[in-house]
Amino acid sequence: MSILGRVADLFSAKTHKLLNALEDPNEVLDLSYEKMLSGLQETKAHLADVIAQQKSLERQIAAADREIAGAEDDAATAVKAERDDLAKAALVHRRRAMDNRATLEQALNAILPQISKLTDYQQRLQERIEKFRTQKETMKASYAAAQAQVKAQQSLTGIGERLGGVGETYQRAEDRMLAARDKADAMDSMIEQGIVNDPLDKRSSAEKELAALRDKHAVDDDLAALKAQLGPKVIGSSSSAGNLPKPDDEPKA
Repeated sequence: MSILGRVADLFSAKTHKLLNALEDPNEVLDLSYEKMLSGLQETKAHLADVIAQQKSLERQIAAADREIAGAEDDAATAVKAERDDLAKAALVHRRRAMDNRATLEQALNAILPQISKLTDYQQRLQERIEKFRTQKETMKASYAAAQAQVKAQQSLTGIGERLGGVGETYQRAEDRMLAARDKADAMDSMIEQGIVNDPLDKRSSAEKELAALRDKHAVDDDLAALKAQLGPKVIGSSSSAGNLPKPDDEPKA
């Protein structure tokens, strides 16, 4: 296959895919229904024209019958008056009227089958349109229900245009939260190590170390004072408690 052929196939596939994405089944069904109604109206218009021709031919045939009857009466009147010339003229007129009537009747007989076919076609088309209308409404209702089900499933699973990025958004938020927490922990560690100064603490590093030493010595002094206050009795009891015999060291008999 040539390059141009492959490009044409690719373009056709892309176009078909785009049209499928843009095509709304409801609009397609409504459009088809409107086309069928338009076809029915055209059929009715053709049938009306043919019926009008039928009525016109029937009126002309009726007029021809009256003309023939009048010519016959004229011929009879002329014969009674012994006017053969007028009788012949009336009979000629009668012959022409009869020929005209035959032509009109032939035309009428030609369109009568057309009227029958058009009437039958119109009835069948009306039935088909009514059946299609019912199917169309049923299909539209089914499509609406399917669309609602798809949207509900997308909401539950997080799939779709509106919820498609929920997972990624949650992951980014979690990453930012963890990064912020790590940064806070790092800042606390750096402050404790003296790498970063507390903006509210104006002491130097040496002053902070000296304060820490003072706190340590103060705690040691407090512990010594507490022991001195309690006296040797507590210390002795602590020592004797350590020399108590164990359950396994029972005196032998």
